Amino acid sequence: MNQENNENMLFPVGMENTLSTANEDFVRENLMSDSFLDFVEENTKPIDQLFAYYQCAIMEVETKFKVLDESLSVELERNPIESIKTRVKSVDSLLRKMKKKNIPLNLQSIEERINDIAGVRVICSFPDDIYDLASAFLAQDDITLIAKKDYIKDPKPSGYRSLHLIVEVPIFLKDEKRNMKVEVQFRTIAMDFWASLEHKLHYKHDLPPERAKALADELRDCAERIENLDQRMQAVRNEIATYNEENPKESEFPGFPF
Repeated sequence: MNQENNENMLFPVGMENTLSTANEDFVRENLMSDSFLDFVEENTKPIDQLFAYYQCAIMEVETKFKVLDESLSVELERNPIESIKTRVKSVDSLLRKMKKKNIPLNLQSIEERINDIAGVRVICSFPDDIYDLASAFLAQDDITLIAKKDYIKDPKPSGYRSLHLIVEVPIFLKDEKRNMKVEVQFRTIAMDFWASLEHKLHYKHDLPPERAKALADELRDCAERIENLDQRMQAVRNEIATYNEENPKESEFPGFPF
């Protein structure tokens, strides 16, 4: 073995295997001991329980929108909701957010200061559907509005558009009622298409600043075109609805309410 290879070695020959064995022994004796595993279980159970509560809140909100979609389909003769997506923030994502915002590591702080652990995304057909559904949802007496951000009327600089609500909804457990926060996002199909692809591109992290700016400008232009498309499709929908109102179909069964 030459001198250059000796200088490039981090450990003497055989020492890497010794360290690997020592690390494994440490893990087995400490991190895999019954006492440590009991400690982990005892301390993770509260967070698991809290996440279960958030999942219950998601189920409550999702059910409300399914009911609204079904009831409005009779009035509109179509379903205003195309799809509903839900998620509970991962523990890893939660911890990163707590670190970024310097939030204390306790459950009370999590519940009080983080509003988007539970998320529901409602994908609608047309922009008008978003505001109709949001209004009907907020009119329910067990829903409390905490915050509202309208990125449709006031888009983000990137071009992102969506209506965001932070609400409190009660969940009913075996022995108690708890109010849980849920973030609800409303988008049209076109808005969701743009936002999903923009998120997946991750262009800001991999390109030089000048190239990233050029792509940001291109994405913003795409967002403006998509907004125009939303408005054009809604205008077509409105034109059809107006015509149908002015030219109602005659019932095939006169005298019957259908």
